[in-house]
Amino acid sequence: MSLDLQATESVRRRMQRTARKDNAFERTIRSRLYACGYRYRIHYPIPGMKRTTCDFAFPGLKIAVFLDGCFWHGCEVHPPSVKKNTDFWLEKIQRNRTRDVRATTSLTDLGWMVLRFWEHETVETIIEKIVSTIVIKRTSPNHGPRALQDV
Repeated sequence: MSLDLQATESVRRRMQRTARKDNAFERTIRSRLYACGYRYRIHYPIPGMKRTTCDFAFPGLKIAVFLDGCFWHGCEVHPPSVKKNTDFWLEKIQRNRTRDVRATTSLTDLGWMVLRFWEHETVETIIEKIVSTIVIKRTSPNHGPRALQDV
């Protein structure tokens, strides 16, 4: 086996061990919200998009939350730095970004509020934005049980 293939194999093994869901960043945000009394659904499916979920959602309020990793979603502050298989990884990241736009557009078209955060943002800032969005949605006149109408 050439040195190049061995390096690629080690990267492959490392990538396989990387959590796709429930990574430390996601668990930290969710546990802080839970401790504040907020309940949510994790890995909530996006209506009309097969095999696509948001990291967690407040379905009753139509709030979807995405916690994006800087490498996987192509953060402009921390652009991905790849040394091997550059074309593959840059195309993969671009596909992720395209899917992110489709998911956001789809949810917005269905009347959802979409919140996206980068992993480099502080936990406190993320929690504040999510909580303030929940408070606004709960107090808006469009939320809550609809009045019965005469038929």
